[in-house]
This record gives sequence, structure tokens and C-alpha cells, in this order.
Amino acid sequence: MTDTADSARPPGPADEASPGSPRAKRAFTNVLINTLIANVTTSFLWFALTFWVYIETQSVLATGIIGGAYMLFVAFFAMLFGTIVDRHRKHRVMLISSVISAIAFLIAGLLYAWQPESALLDLGGPWFWLFSGVILFGGVIEQLRNIALSTTVTLLIEEDKRANANGLVGTVQGLAFLVTSVFSGLSIGFLGMGWTLVIAIVAMALTFVHLLFVRIPESAPVPDENATSALDFRGSVQAIRLAPGLFALIIFSTFNNLIGGVYMALMDPYGLTLFDAQTWGFALAFASTGFIIGGGLVAKFGLGRLPMRTMLLVVIAMGLLGAVFMLREWWPLYVVGMWLYMMLVPPVEAAEQTVIQKVVPFTRQGRVFGVAAAMEAAAAPVTAFLIAPIAEFLIIPYMDSSAGQRQWGWLLGEGEARGIALICLFAGLIMVVAAIAAFFTRSYRQLAELYAAAPEQAPDGGTDGADDPGVESSDADAEAAADADASRPADHRSFDAPAPVRGQPPEIPDRRR
Repeated sequence: MTDTADSARPPGPADEASPGSPRAKRAFTNVLINTLIANVTTSFLWFALTFWVYIETQSVLATGIIGGAYMLFVAFFAMLFGTIVDRHRKHRVMLISSVISAIAFLIAGLLYAWQPESALLDLGGPWFWLFSGVILFGGVIEQLRNIALSTTVTLLIEEDKRANANGLVGTVQGLAFLVTSVFSGLSIGFLGMGWTLVIAIVAMALTFVHLLFVRIPESAPVPDENATSALDFRGSVQAIRLAPGLFALIIFSTFNNLIGGVYMALMDPYGLTLFDAQTWGFALAFASTGFIIGGGLVAKFGLGRLPMRTMLLVVIAMGLLGAVFMLREWWPLYVVGMWLYMMLVPPVEAAEQTVIQKVVPFTRQGRVFGVAAAMEAAAAPVTAFLIAPIAEFLIIPYMDSSAGQRQWGWLLGEGEARGIALICLFAGLIMVVAAIAAFFTRSYRQLAELYAAAPEQAPDGGTDGADDPGVESSDADAEAAADADASRPADHRSFDAPAPVRGQPPEIPDRRR
């Protein structure tokens, strides 16, 4: 798809910054490094807060609320973040994210210096909730940068390399998880919460300074006249409806996260039955290297001609792994199974991003990524909150009884956590059945055809004068193109819409003003 402003602008220096050009690739590399530092920083402080609260209070309730609140905050703000990304330059959005996170962490540091630790750890007092809430807000704002990063892949990377670029994004996220899962505990254990906050504030300030020297070739987004609210839920839904099958993909990813919530709730308790706390931390760090390897494989080999098919095949493999890696209470089986499971996560996420980047107009990708992030972020904690009491009060006592051992012992063997193994067995099998069934749905066929037929995205690669003094600002070009479009008869105006799918009626754009 060719952007109207692109067609109106004559060839010039901005073409040197088209997707896939050396300048665009250099910008993407800088953005990826900056995002790695920012993700490590926010995850580092969030993990550290959880460890600190649990060590000092021994309250599972407090740590559970912190984890659940983080995911619910992401779900609440993601749609707003998507609208912000579509309405502003991606470089500016990333700067805003760094500034707000740094300010939030600085406020938390001031609270820590002002109030005694006893007040900050008093679950019945206001300071605990204010202190934790400020840190969580600073971490949630990082999702604004992550949504911007997904759209930046479309902006800077040519179409046939976007799957590889999304693999690099998965590698960055896996590296952040690996680093934080180890160093957060070490920081709290050896330095304490005060110096941990100092490290986070300095690191986030560095991401802001680095961004000041990064140049992303982009022009000012053309305002969407139909986006009348900060959330623009209507525009998000319209963009999803214009791509037949895309809503089903988001629903499937949300369902996949619901099943993933089972493992999120039960992996730690099961691991702690096999290891002491220190050894379990290192086992988890080893397993998280699977994220890095999985993302690296996607970056090297891509996702094939049909990312949707690759995604469903990988989900089937994930379900099989999830069903079998607890069949016996044997730590090598569990650790290797976790490692393989985590290695399969980046291809699934990269496939979803690659499809959205191809079939959704660039001007609305932020809102679509925001809707997907909101639904998927809300899914895992919902399952985690539901499955934990079911496991504790129903399944685990049943498997400890003689009746449960007679019925399932032949398959699950004997051990301390056979109830957890039974839940994960059925969760994995449900994932397998859902992925196989998805192959036979009309939505899968529609989206596969749309992906194959959709024209290449051609986001405006021009730069504004502030970012590159040698290139004229494209604001005037965009306004001229918009005026030219407005002057045409209504039936001849250009609208962002995907190519029609064989066998489906063409989408009629909404021309109401």
C-alpha cells in the first residue's frame, strides 16, 4: 500500500531512509538497543520490588497483588498507548516513555528516602500502595515503547525481513527476562532497595540521553479525522474488521495466553518442590535462555511463507511440551521442558506481529497492537487467579488421595506435586486441540489469503527537520497530500483498506465525516 503523502512527495533525500536502507537499519539497531536497556531496567525494578516485599513481609498476598496489578495496568493502558503511537512520531513516543518512567522511579526513590522502610512495608498503610503503585506505573509505561517498537519494524524494515526483525525483538525481551531474573535478587540481597532504585533511575535516564542521539526517519502522522477519543476504540475495531480473520487471530492469541496463565501460576510452586529457592532461581535463569535462542532462530531463518501456519504448528508443539514435562517428578525433564517451551514463545509472538504488520495499514497499527496487548495481558492473570485456588483446594488434595493415585498414578507416577502435573497435562492437551481446530476454521483461510494478497506496506519514510536538518520537513507534504485528497470527489478519495480476499465481498470504507 502506498501512502498518499508518499505519492505526493517527489523523490529526494528521504528515499535514502526507505525501509531496509542502511540508514533505516542503523536506526532500528539503535532503537533495539535502547529498548533492551529500558526493558531490562523496568523488569529489573519490578522483580526487585516483588523480591523485596516478599523477603521483608513473607506475604504471598502482597506479591500476588503486585504481579496481578501490573498485568491489569498493562491491559487498561494498552489501548490508550496504541492511540498515542498512531498519533505521534515513534521517536517522540519513546522519549515520552523514558521521561515518564524515569520520573516515576525518581518519585519512588524520594518516597524511599523520605519514609522509613517499616512504613513502606506496612500493607495496611497508604505508603506501601503508593510506593508500589508508582514503581508499577513506571514499568507499565514501558509498554508504550514496546507498542511503538512493533510499528517501527514496519517503518524501518522491508517486508520480507520483518519476521526476522520480530525475532530480534523476541531476543531482546528474552534477554531482559534472563538478566532481571538473576540480577534483581542479587541487587536486593547485596545492595538493598535503595541502591536498586538508584540503578534503575540512572539506567532509565541513560536511555533518554541515548534516544536524543537516535534519528528515526519518519514524518508527522496524518491526523485520523474519525479518531474522536483518546482510546479510539471504534477506530481500533474498524481496523481489525477490515482484515478478515484478524480478530480470530487476536482471540486465539488471547486464548493461548489464558492457557499460558496456568503455567504462570504453577511453574514456580512446582519448581520449588524440586529445588531450594536459590537453585530454582538459577534453573529459571537457564530456562529463560530459551527465549534468546528462539528469538535468534526467528531472526536467522524467519517464519516461512505462511507465518500463521508456523504459529499454529509451534503452538501444537508448545501444548505437547506443556503436557509432558511434568509427567514424572524428575528435575532434568522439567528444566529441559521449560527451556524448550520458552524457546517456542518468540516464534508465536513474532508470527502475530508479522501478520499485523502486513495486513493492517501503518497508520492504524498502533491501535491494533494496543487492542491485542490489552486482551492478551488481561488473559494470563485471569487464569492465574482462577487456577491457583482450584489447584490448592480441589486438584492437589484429590491427587494426594488414594482415589486420585489409583486413577492417575499409571500416567503421572508418584510425587509431591502430582496435582500440578495433572492440571498442566490437561492445559497442554487443550492447547493442542485448539491449535489443530484453528487450521480448519474459515478465519484461518481468510487471513492466510489476505496475508498472501496484501500489498506491501509503504509507510512514509520521510524525516522531519528536527530529526535531520538536511531533509525538509514532510509536514507540508502531508498537508498538501491531505488537501489534494480532500479536493477530490468523495467517491475518488483514498482510504486505507486491505486488498480484497478471493471469495469475499470487498470492504466498503466508512466515508462519513
